[in-house]
Amino acid sequence: MSAVRRVLCLADGQKPVALAFLEELTTELDARGLEVTAQTTLRTLEREGLPDRRPDLVLVLGGDGAMLGAVRAFHEDPVPILGINFGYLGFLAGTPSSCAFEVLEGVLSGEAQPELRMRLVAEFDSGAMAVALNDVVLQRALHQGLLTSSLSVGDEWVTNLRGDGVIVATPSGSTAYSLAAGGPVVEPQMRCFVVTPLAAQGLANRPIVLDADAELVLEVVESAGISTLVVDGQGYFPLKPKARVRIRRHPVPYPLFSMPDLDPYRRLRERLGWSAVMPGMASEGSSSAARVDDGGAREGCY
Repeated sequence: MSAVRRVLCLADGQKPVALAFLEELTTELDARGLEVTAQTTLRTLEREGLPDRRPDLVLVLGGDGAMLGAVRAFHEDPVPILGINFGYLGFLAGTPSSCAFEVLEGVLSGEAQPELRMRLVAEFDSGAMAVALNDVVLQRALHQGLLTSSLSVGDEWVTNLRGDGVIVATPSGSTAYSLAAGGPVVEPQMRCFVVTPLAAQGLANRPIVLDADAELVLEVVESAGISTLVVDGQGYFPLKPKARVRIRRHPVPYPLFSMPDLDPYRRLRERLGWSAVMPGMASEGSSSAARVDDGGAREGCY
């Protein structure tokens, strides 16, 4: 990553704690002689467009939704993003505010390297395209009956899915909507697609993990109305019956910074409420008991 000179700070304006931290953050960046732009809503980017001068780094103070909005804003020319978590789960915005300045120091010094997160691109019959970091969701209309969709991999038909819809997720998106629908957790550095049915009528329909180099085709086989393809929960594309969407890996991954030296499984334990051992259940000298509250975090970060 080249030297950082221009920084764009995006804070969730609905969260007073994020706004307070924004003041502290911009003061620190100004003291370093950096060119800093601060905004308190992503809607400003959507309404007025991107800054005239491309930032070298984007700092997002919010949750995963704010991260997805920032990634969407810079999807054509990715700018590295560091997410400082002021949300709930924080899989994308994975740096706690208590560690923010320590992690930022590594980014600004050039020591930290971003994780390159796989994205996907969805192509419609019209030739229009949409890019997602987390997932695309083919879903039925709110008041229509069941949606029947077809899944193919390349020229090979896989199955028809009848239910509320289907999710196609990246590894980053495996801990989002797909996880809530019963999909597997996939390490974010992997390259694959996770296809997860939504409330499938057939009990045999189960999530499936597919090669990232494959082209997936979703077709609206039968629906009682207009179905929708939802892109990262923020872009909405209506689909008529017989419409097809081709999904493939985007050739350019998105660079995201995260807290270095953190046990990746600690993030899962904390975000998903996993517990290595129940209190009082571990025997004396058990190595697992010694690790329950450790997880590789550094003093002062949690």
